[in-house]
Amino acid sequence: MASETMKEGKERYKSGVIPYKKMGYWEPDYKIKETDVLAMFRMTPQAGVDAEECAAAVAGESSTATWTVVWTDRLTACEMYRAKAYRVDLVPNTGPGTKTEAQYFAYIAYDIDLFEGNSIANLTASIIGNVFGMKAVKALRLEDMRIPVAYLKTFQGPATGVIVERERMDKFGRPLLGATTKPKLGLSGRNYGRVVYEALKGGLDFMKDDENINSQSFMHWRDRFLYCMDAVNKASAATGEVKGHYLNVTAGTMEEMYARAEFAKSLGSIIIMIDLVIGYSAIQSMAIWARKNDMILHLHRAGNSTYSRQKNHGMSFRVICKWMRMAGVDHIHAGTVVGKLEGDPLMIRGYYDTLLDTHTEIQLEKGIFFEQDWASLNKCMPVASGGIHAGQMHQLLTYLGDDVVLQFGGGTIGHPDGIQAGAIANRTALEVMIMARNEGRDIWNEGPQILQEAAKWCGPLKAGLDTWKDVSFNYESTDSPDFVPSTTASV
Repeated sequence: MASETMKEGKERYKSGVIPYKKMGYWEPDYKIKETDVLAMFRMTPQAGVDAEECAAAVAGESSTATWTVVWTDRLTACEMYRAKAYRVDLVPNTGPGTKTEAQYFAYIAYDIDLFEGNSIANLTASIIGNVFGMKAVKALRLEDMRIPVAYLKTFQGPATGVIVERERMDKFGRPLLGATTKPKLGLSGRNYGRVVYEALKGGLDFMKDDENINSQSFMHWRDRFLYCMDAVNKASAATGEVKGHYLNVTAGTMEEMYARAEFAKSLGSIIIMIDLVIGYSAIQSMAIWARKNDMILHLHRAGNSTYSRQKNHGMSFRVICKWMRMAGVDHIHAGTVVGKLEGDPLMIRGYYDTLLDTHTEIQLEKGIFFEQDWASLNKCMPVASGGIHAGQMHQLLTYLGDDVVLQFGGGTIGHPDGIQAGAIANRTALEVMIMARNEGRDIWNEGPQILQEAAKWCGPLKAGLDTWKDVSFNYESTDSPDFVPSTTASV
């Protein structure tokens, strides 16, 4: 485990190829600085590649190294700018004696001067740039990062934040309720607006566009915005509550996104939406616009599962949560646990902690490998969406807590008695469960009974429970914890 770095001098910079460990990218005795950016990768080295050399290669290729010695290193403060792999651990339940080939956790430190302030694009160009394509690495996954306070302070953070959003919505002490308009493609603007009105009138706080509804031939964006805001205003007048609809401004150019956002603002919308696939710089730009214009910014995580779902390659969604909080979004879809999309309970809780904590402690069972001080950045509201319904309300509250938007798309619009009835069922289920919890009842165990009691006086809730009572999505998660808490007997 000792350093093998060659001493500075003629031999170190002689033309040719030397191992990354000898170049200075493996430093097991490195003293971590408060200002260092830390990253932890899950590595699967190719057969015959030493784990420490592999970690050094990852450190080198994500900072200053190339495949051969270059004398121009001597024109820089090269010892400072080299990333340092400082720790390599065998991943539990991999390697000899298991059915899984050896994987390793590699911890790497980067000097803060390697990164441009307030630029997710620059940060990611190093951390997940070329390094994932290296032949020496069979698979590589970015599991977690620690962003130092000095670097965090260069970012805006969420445009609005959870506290101000609740004040604008005048909603406290419970999750917010929402739904995605269904079908997400094919409706005319007028019929789309009718769906929005019915759901908001029935008791939801938000309705939303889905990720792929932009400006197609069957409904151009301007028509959708006009009909949706008409629905929002009428529902607000009918209920006396603040309502909103996430108007998706995602488009092919920044100029067009700004134009759509400005139109949404002119109509009185309190919230707009973008998709993750627009790119990191575009997300940061829209977050700056949102803060300047007092607009809540919702981010749909479209595309994330192409690289976040598999356990051995890509990157964990908790890293995306961290970057997006820095980038400045107010909402991000972060999992439901009980719905139709991927989600281990502990992993999902780790995502929520990343979005909502002011200070995050190391919690290996949740996949959190670094302590993180959030430097007073606003909190980002998690959104739970995908295959959830009123019959799961006790589970959703237990797993996810109050600071979340619970979005029941099919669970509202697919209700047998209509859209407004579906919204009434969800609002009733939420309020009776919140009341029971606040009265001290054990909602995890008593939840089904609480819902059945409420269904005796709420017909829409009864119809919803009868329709979806047996619906569940009990599949094994592909991204489960590597560490499991265990109890020890007291002596």
